[in-house]
Amino acid sequence: MAGCVARRALAVGSRWWSRSLTGVRGPRPLCASGGAGAFPPEATTTTRRHLSSRNRPEGKVLETVGVFEVPKQNGKYETGQLFLHSVFGYRGVVLFPWQARLYDRDVASAAPEKAENPAGHGSKEVKGKTHTYYQVLIDARDCPHISQRSQTEAVTFLANHDDSRALYAIPGLDYVSHEDILPYTSTDQVPIQHELFERFLLYDQTKAPPFVARETLRAWQEKNHPWLELSDVHRETTENIRVTVIPFYMGMREAQNSHVYWWRYCIRLENLDSDVVQLRERHWRIFSLSGTLETVRGRGVVGREPVLSKEQPAFQYSSHVSLQASSGHMWGTFRFERPDGSHFDVRIPPFSLESNKDEKTPPSGLHW
Repeated sequence: MAGCVARRALAVGSRWWSRSLTGVRGPRPLCASGGAGAFPPEATTTTRRHLSSRNRPEGKVLETVGVFEVPKQNGKYETGQLFLHSVFGYRGVVLFPWQARLYDRDVASAAPEKAENPAGHGSKEVKGKTHTYYQVLIDARDCPHISQRSQTEAVTFLANHDDSRALYAIPGLDYVSHEDILPYTSTDQVPIQHELFERFLLYDQTKAPPFVARETLRAWQEKNHPWLELSDVHRETTENIRVTVIPFYMGMREAQNSHVYWWRYCIRLENLDSDVVQLRERHWRIFSLSGTLETVRGRGVVGREPVLSKEQPAFQYSSHVSLQASSGHMWGTFRFERPDGSHFDVRIPPFSLESNKDEKTPPSGLHW
C-alpha cells in the first residue's frame, strides 16, 4: 500500500503540479506538459484545468513520461532509480545514497545516540538519527522551471591551488531526502536529459531499475567522496517555517601565508502553513575556533526575498563560508514578513563546521 504520497499542489515556474495521490495502490501513468516535468496520475485533469492561456506555453500538451511506482517506506532506492521531486517537481535519477545524521530540534530526544550542543550558545542537545539522502541528477529540461525555487548549480567545488576563492559548480547535481522521492519507471533508454547521464549510467533492460552504474560513476564517487559527502543535517521549525541546513566541507587553501578552510551550506525553507510569508532579512553569527565571532546581517538571501505560499511552499539555496581555522559554528535567524506588515524571526538551527582531519591533498578540480 502506497499510502499518501503527497497532499498539496504547487506551482513550479509557470507549471502547476498536482500532488494529491492519496491511496495509490499500483502503477499509474505519469504525465508532463511539453517536457516541463513528470506528473503523478491524478494530475492529468487538474493540470489541464490550471494550465490556462496565461501560464500554458502555446502548443504544449500533456504527454506520458513514465509509470508511477509505490514509494518505499523502508529500504533505499537503487542507483538508476527515476523519480519526481515531491517538493520542487523536477525529474531526476538517483546516482548513489548517503547515510546522514539528522538533528531535528522539533523532536524531543532521550538517551541520544549522539548529541550536539554547538558553541554552547543556549542550544539544546539534540538526538542524531540516521537518515538517507541521495546524490541525484536533475533533468535539464526542468531546470528553467525550478530556478526561482531551487538553485540548479548549488553543488560547488574549490577550483585550484592558485586562486583560494575560485569555485566551480556542476549544473544539475542535487541532494534529495528519501521522503522527497516519488519513484517512476520509463521505457525510454535515456529518460533524463543531463550531460552526465550516459557517462554515469548504462541501460540494462534485465535490471530493475534498468540503469546501472558505469565504472566512471564509481570512480568519480570514490575520488570525490570527501568533497561530496553529506554527513550532518540540521532542522528546526519556528512558527510553521521549517529551516533545514546541510553543511559540506570543501577543503583548505593557502592564502597570504595562512590556511583558509571552506564550507558550503545548503538551506531549505518550507512554509508548513497556508499563510503567505516573505523572507526579508538574514542574521548570521559565525564562530571560529580561532576565537573570532562574526555577525552578518543583510537583505534576503542570495539576492532574493522569496515568498513562501501554499502554492509555492519551499525555497532552497546554497552559500559559502570560509574560516582561518579548521572548525567553527554557525547559527542565526531569518526575518519574515506577514501580509499585514508584521514581522517574526525564524531560528536557523546551529550547526558545526568541521574540516576533514585526514585531508592530505586539497581537491584541485573535478576528478573523473
